[in-house]
Amino acid sequence: MTRILAIDPGEARLGLAVSDPTRTIARPLRVLRHTSRAEDIRQILEIARQEEVETIVVGVAYGVEGQEDRGARRGLRLAQALKRAGFAKVETWDESGSTAEAEAIRSSDELTDARAAAVILQGFHDALPKT
Repeated sequence: MTRILAIDPGEARLGLAVSDPTRTIARPLRVLRHTSRAEDIRQILEIARQEEVETIVVGVAYGVEGQEDRGARRGLRLAQALKRAGFAKVETWDESGSTAEAEAIRSSDELTDARAAAVILQGFHDALPKT
C-alpha cells in the first residue's frame, strides 16, 4: 500500500501529516509557511512524491451549521488546485475541531498544525472500509 498525506490548511501555515504504509497510523510530518498558493502546491506535491503518497486529504473547516465559510472555502480551493496540478486522488475531510484536539494532545507549539493534520488523517483512516 502507499501512504496518505493530510493537510490542515490555515491562513499562515499548512500542517502536514502522513500515514504509515498500511494506512493505519497517522503521524505529524511538518508545517509549511504559507507563501502563495502556487508555492504551497509545489511544496506539497514534492513532499507527496518524497513520501510516496497516493492520496491527499485536505481538511475543510465547515461552520457550526455545516456551511461553507471562509475556512471551508480555503480548504476546497486548495483541493481544487491540487487536482488542477495533476494529483489524481484528492479527498476532502471535515476538519472541525482538529486544532483543539491537537492542542489537547499537547499544548500549542510549532507542530500544532501538523498534529491537527494527523487528527484529520486519523479520522479519515478510521472511516475507510476495512478489508
